[in-house]
Amino acid sequence: MWTTIRALEVLRPRFVSVTYGAGGTTRETTFETVISLQKETPLMAAAHLTCVGHSRQELRAIAEKYWEGGIRHIVALRGDIPQDSPQTGEFLYASELVGFLKEIAPFEISVAAYPEKHPQASSAKHDLDNLKRKIDAGADRAITQYFFDTPLYLNFLNKAEQAGIKVPIVPGILPVSNFAQVIKFSAMCGTHVPKWMHDLFEGLDDHPDTRKLIAAMVATEQCRALMADGIDEFHFYTLNRADLILGICKRMGLELNPTPNLKPGLASQTPPLSHDPKM
Repeated sequence: MWTTIRALEVLRPRFVSVTYGAGGTTRETTFETVISLQKETPLMAAAHLTCVGHSRQELRAIAEKYWEGGIRHIVALRGDIPQDSPQTGEFLYASELVGFLKEIAPFEISVAAYPEKHPQASSAKHDLDNLKRKIDAGADRAITQYFFDTPLYLNFLNKAEQAGIKVPIVPGILPVSNFAQVIKFSAMCGTHVPKWMHDLFEGLDDHPDTRKLIAAMVATEQCRALMADGIDEFHFYTLNRADLILGICKRMGLELNPTPNLKPGLASQTPPLSHDPKM
């Protein structure tokens, strides 16, 4: 992970987010990584925080610890509900966590969005209403689950605007280096993998270099298609593949800056790019 971070520093991302294990199982690791990022690199660190499995007192202690450590950005999520305890914790919805965090400190808050509907949502409208509640609670932006259908994402933006959602909805981009893994995860999160992608990766199980080339091509074409429709912010799920991300960003026209920059404030003027090294 640290090799990836050092390699991607030259892109000057707006922030680097660090994920959180189910039910807070990697809480301490997440905290230590976020604080190290903030103190030892020129990057702005954002900590994922889930509310399921935590009491109000625990969440307050975590948030205050982050604020005292210089962390100003939280990615607020509900988290996976444990099968053996379906109602663990005092908050069951990310919107509640967003409002709670805003009461503690003026955090910058990002939340999740699902262009293809959250797998547990009863309908696309219900899911969009839930996103609206998170925004109304104080979220500053939404970051989408990864997707491969660009028109579907653009349609989602239109529906969000019609619903009164005014904050940026940043597309989550996943370069596909392990197609079998993506198929498995997509079935869990409700992301459609189009037939043309199956065709591209078919027969390449034993050809990692070719898979990498195709992964870079597909992600770059997706980003350039989004740029043609006016999208200028991207959130990369890097999976620790710095080479893929660097190649994609160069093809998109982003200049590399090897000189460490001072940490930007919340009104950052650095390039609107973010990445998640630990999806």
